[in-house]
Amino acid sequence: MSHDDLHHEDYQLKDTNPLLGERWPTAGGGTRQGLGGGGFSGWLSSDKLTSTYDLVEQMHYLYVRVVKARDLPPNPLTGSCDPYVEVKLGNYKGTTRHFDKRTNPEWNQVFAFSKDRIQSSTLEVYVKDKEMVGRDDYMGKVVFDLNEVPTRVPPDSPLAPQWYRLEDRRGEGKVRGEVMLAVWIGTQADEAFPEAWHADAASVHPEGVANIRSKVYVSPKLWYLRVNVIEAQDVQPNVRGRTPEVFVKAQVGNQVLKTKSCVAATLNPLWNEDLIFVVAEPFEEQLIISVEDRVSPRKDDLLGRVALPLTLFEKRLDHRPFVHSRWFDLEKFGIGVLEGETRRELRFATRVHLRVCLEGAYHVMDESTMYISDQRPTARQLWKPPVGVLEVGILGAKGLLPMKMRDGRGTTDAYCVAKYGQKWIRTRTMVGSFSPSWNEQYTWEVFDPCTVITIGVFDNCHLGNGGGGAVKDSRIGKVRIRLSTLETDRIYTQSYPLIVLQPSGVKKMGELQLAVRFTCLSFTNMIYLYGQPLLPKMHYLHPFTVNQLDNLRYQAMSIVAARLGRAEPPLRKEVVEYMLDVESHMWSMRRSKANFFRIMSLLSGTIGTFKWFSDVQRWKNPITTVLVHVLLLILVCYPELILPTICLYMFLIGLWNYRFRPRQPPHMDTKLSWAEAVHPDELDEEFDTFPTSRPQDVVFMRYDRLRSVAGRIQTVVGDIATQGERVQSLLSWRDPRATCLFVFFCLCAAVVLYVTPFKVVALVAGLYMLRHPRFRSKLPSVPSNFFRRLPSRADSML
Repeated sequence: MSHDDLHHEDYQLKDTNPLLGERWPTAGGGTRQGLGGGGFSGWLSSDKLTSTYDLVEQMHYLYVRVVKARDLPPNPLTGSCDPYVEVKLGNYKGTTRHFDKRTNPEWNQVFAFSKDRIQSSTLEVYVKDKEMVGRDDYMGKVVFDLNEVPTRVPPDSPLAPQWYRLEDRRGEGKVRGEVMLAVWIGTQADEAFPEAWHADAASVHPEGVANIRSKVYVSPKLWYLRVNVIEAQDVQPNVRGRTPEVFVKAQVGNQVLKTKSCVAATLNPLWNEDLIFVVAEPFEEQLIISVEDRVSPRKDDLLGRVALPLTLFEKRLDHRPFVHSRWFDLEKFGIGVLEGETRRELRFATRVHLRVCLEGAYHVMDESTMYISDQRPTARQLWKPPVGVLEVGILGAKGLLPMKMRDGRGTTDAYCVAKYGQKWIRTRTMVGSFSPSWNEQYTWEVFDPCTVITIGVFDNCHLGNGGGGAVKDSRIGKVRIRLSTLETDRIYTQSYPLIVLQPSGVKKMGELQLAVRFTCLSFTNMIYLYGQPLLPKMHYLHPFTVNQLDNLRYQAMSIVAARLGRAEPPLRKEVVEYMLDVESHMWSMRRSKANFFRIMSLLSGTIGTFKWFSDVQRWKNPITTVLVHVLLLILVCYPELILPTICLYMFLIGLWNYRFRPRQPPHMDTKLSWAEAVHPDELDEEFDTFPTSRPQDVVFMRYDRLRSVAGRIQTVVGDIATQGERVQSLLSWRDPRATCLFVFFCLCAAVVLYVTPFKVVALVAGLYMLRHPRFRSKLPSVPSNFFRRLPSRADSML
């Protein structure tokens, strides 16, 4: 295999064979699992083969829950007690927070030690005083033999904590208070797992601990807010004697929209325009309506404003056109608010007439329709029941590259984020590992199989060890899986390449190992969905324009990123934007090339069909041509067989292609994306800021290149338009002679076809098309010449 083949193979999907499911070793028969010098005893006597964690490899942990302490002795030197607990297992040591001057503290913290890294047979729990001098001083300790630690298997209830007497440092048996502990052995399925302090992350600073835990997030519930600005009354411009240019400006949060200006010498301007916003529950912002007068291109006079809470407006759940309109009095601004005129201003206040509603029958799009993961309308009353369940086991990653420097060496702190529907998940961060093992499993309800789940891998740069506020989590790669490509009830275990396009070119950052299963709940409903539109019907009954959709999607992404960034731990803006493909609409020469070659590959099948038929016409393979003649005779004699024959042919092609069906889910394809052979300058253009930050001569060169590409597209579109206009001109008398000839031909053809049986016409036409090359001319045919001579409207273009 050549180097290029090896390089390309590196970007492919690979099968893996992980040991999935919870399998508990038996206690007898010498199968006890050794753990350092001791072993975990108390194993179940039978295998637990199925559980909610059957798509991940089982990982065993020693859990220590430190609940509280009582009757702790005060320090003889200070007369007080500032206690904290230290849990020590071999070389790993975890500590609780400390309390000032408290003899009965409560911590309720959980510590987790991975079985794979344990090198001791005893667990030591120390209660220490922060003010004690000397590192060996402690108030008391409890020692556990790991062979005696019980095992807990969910859904069993949590292990009840117990009081343990503290032994003093000298082992004299003096009672030094008591500590309440629970110690057990479990797996990552334990509910204590997400909140536990992990020994693997012992190097993380305390302020960064919250950023390494696994969490589930829910996107905010988004609505479209439709503001129909109808009219205003008693609008008095600040400058008397001029024709006002009045417009209405509506603002929700940082979204600002304006109506067109009404230029008329009237106090009651009329607009009747719709302004659409994206808002999220709970409704924190207000709708601010202001009436303004455009005095000059750079100056607008504020004539009045009003702030309206969004809870004031009704929610519309269908396409019924009637929503109650209301008049709102505006707060007066500008000239006229004088003490002597106060009474008149209150009596004749400017009013604005609005029809406002929250649209619940639309799906608010925060992601591209190409990779949409949810298409349900906002209003929960309109949701259909789920048709399936998606389960994803995030096993681990292999061969990750170092993403940053720490202590003079490269390191990576990787975590995964998955987004499907309104549910986001984030795995825990594996600190300092190039081959992290997460083994976390998550479940989503599926309402439409023609949707995509997106899984991204990131490097955590917020572990509290000096990272500034401007630091962003780095992208390691992304995987998309379309659910409709998955067979039902089958577990897919693949290793997906993590590919990132950088200014230097395409780069493989490692591989992500996943286990995916799509379970169908209602096969009938799922098949029924294939005949339904992808989006709710309101998108087709009252559609938005393309520009509106782009702007609304951008606003929806901003709201989702802001809300998730306020969670604890936050799902940061750079992560949300990467998962939602915020930059997918930006110009890219590489993407344009990729789409062009996608079109060419689609046309290749049609071109191949025409080439095959041309070979048949030229008698290159006489046997094939004779068979086509036989097929022609059969179809002419029995025309009712034409449609059945076409359907049978499609059936046979489908059966033939079944052998070559894809056996794996799709993955990021560098060749399809045109990322392997991309020019460095095109990459620099793709990663350029908007607006550009490059030198003037580079911008000129890129602009000229863009003009050349646009020129080719313009030529193709122009050619298609020309052919259509020629078809129109057949009967439009733009070329009187050509139209006269065509009309006369149609009359003759009508007479001939009327008196000639259809079978004869079809047979003569088929035999003429299949005639032998010696009866053909190399010159274009008469109909082709006639069509090319027809006029198009290109003659009238400048």
